[in-house]
Amino acid sequence: MAEGIRDKVAVLGMGCTRFGERWEAGAEDLVVEAFRECLEDAGVDKKEIEMAWLGTCYSGLHVGNSAISLGVTLKLPYIPVTRVENFCGTASEAFRGACYAVAAGVCDIALALGVEKLKDAGYGGLPVSGISGPMEFLRGANYTAPGLFAQLATAYEAKYNVPMAKIKDAMAHISAKSHANGALNPRAHLRRPVTIEQIKSAPMIAYPLGLFDCCGVSDGAAAAIVATPAVARSLKPGRPLVMVKAIQAAVSSGEESLYNNWDGAGFVTTRKASARAYEEAGIANPREEIAMIEAHDCFSITEFVTMEDLGISPAGNAYEDVMDGFYDLKGKIPCQPDGGLKCFGHPVGASGLRMLYSIYEQLLGRTGTQRKVNSDGMGLVHNLGGFPHANVCTLAILGRA
Repeated sequence: MAEGIRDKVAVLGMGCTRFGERWEAGAEDLVVEAFRECLEDAGVDKKEIEMAWLGTCYSGLHVGNSAISLGVTLKLPYIPVTRVENFCGTASEAFRGACYAVAAGVCDIALALGVEKLKDAGYGGLPVSGISGPMEFLRGANYTAPGLFAQLATAYEAKYNVPMAKIKDAMAHISAKSHANGALNPRAHLRRPVTIEQIKSAPMIAYPLGLFDCCGVSDGAAAAIVATPAVARSLKPGRPLVMVKAIQAAVSSGEESLYNNWDGAGFVTTRKASARAYEEAGIANPREEIAMIEAHDCFSITEFVTMEDLGISPAGNAYEDVMDGFYDLKGKIPCQPDGGLKCFGHPVGASGLRMLYSIYEQLLGRTGTQRKVNSDGMGLVHNLGGFPHANVCTLAILGRA
C-alpha cells in the first residue's frame, strides 16, 4: 500500500461540549463552545488556522447546506472551509479531510469541527427525511434502525450457534459497562448507572434489543486542530504529543444488500477498514497493541459484533471476552471509557470527533483517576454510518509520539 499518514499529523488540540438536551444553545453556540476549548488547548491564534472542515449531517435543521456557517460563526479569516456529510461518520470525515490536508503539505494547521442539534427536530429518534432520500419512507416503510440492527443478533446466533440467552447476557453487560463509565463523565448526556436487572426487564424495542440496548439522540459539538509534527513540537516543546497513526474508511459496495454471500452477522466495512488501518499504523496484533477503543455503539449488539470485526475478539468468541470483563474500564482493552454513544447520545455530525476527543484525553492523562485507563498503547476510534446492509466505516488510530 501507499506510505499512508502514520506520524505525519499531530493533534494539536481538541474541544468538546457537554452532550445532551441543549435547549439553551443553538448550533452556533455549540460550535463556539467546542472551538473555544479546542483553540485554547492547541495554543494557537485563530488566524493561524489555514483550512477548515465542517461536519454536519442534517444541515436543513440548523447550519444550512454550505460551509459558510462555520466561517461566519467563528469569524475565520477568509480561509477555505469545506462542509462534509457521510451519515454517522460525518465528523470522522471532517477529521480525515483536515489530516489529509496537513499530511499532503497543503497547510500546516487545519481545523475539523462537527456539530448536530437533534433535540429541536421534534423526533424521538433521527429525523425521517434528509439522511436517506425523500423516497426512502416509501421504499423502506418498515425500516427502523433498531429493527435492522437487531437482526445482527439473530444472524450471529445462527452463524456461530451461540444461544440467544448468552448474546442477551453479553449485551446487558455491555450496556451496564457503558452506563457505569458514562456516570463518571460530566460531559455525557446520561449519567446514571443501570443494573443488569434493569436492562433485562426494560421494554423491548426490537427483539432482542431492549430500551437500554439502544442509544438516544442529543445535541453536541466537538473539534480538533491538527498540525504538522514540526509545528506541534515548536508550539509545545517538551510536552507529550498525540499523533495520528492511521485513518482508513470503507464504504459498502452493495454486495451486502444485493447478493447472498453476506452472513449478516457483522460489518464487512469494519473488517476492510480495520485491516488497512492496522497495516498503516504498523500493528501486527491489535489484541496486544491497542490500549483502548471507542466503538460506534449505536446498539449494544453493534459493539458486540464489532469486537470481532476489529480482530480483537476471535470469531464467535466475543461472548467470553465481554463476560470476562476484557472490555470493562479496568479490563485489558477498555471499550467506551467515556460512556460511548449509549451515554452521550448520537448527534450525528459530532459523534466521531467526540470519540476522538475521548481517546485524546486518555492518551494525555487528563481524565482523572476514576476514568483513567492504561494508555500504554494506541487508541482506536471506530465510526459507523448507515445500516448493517449498507454503511460507511471510518477508523482512526491515535498514539503518543
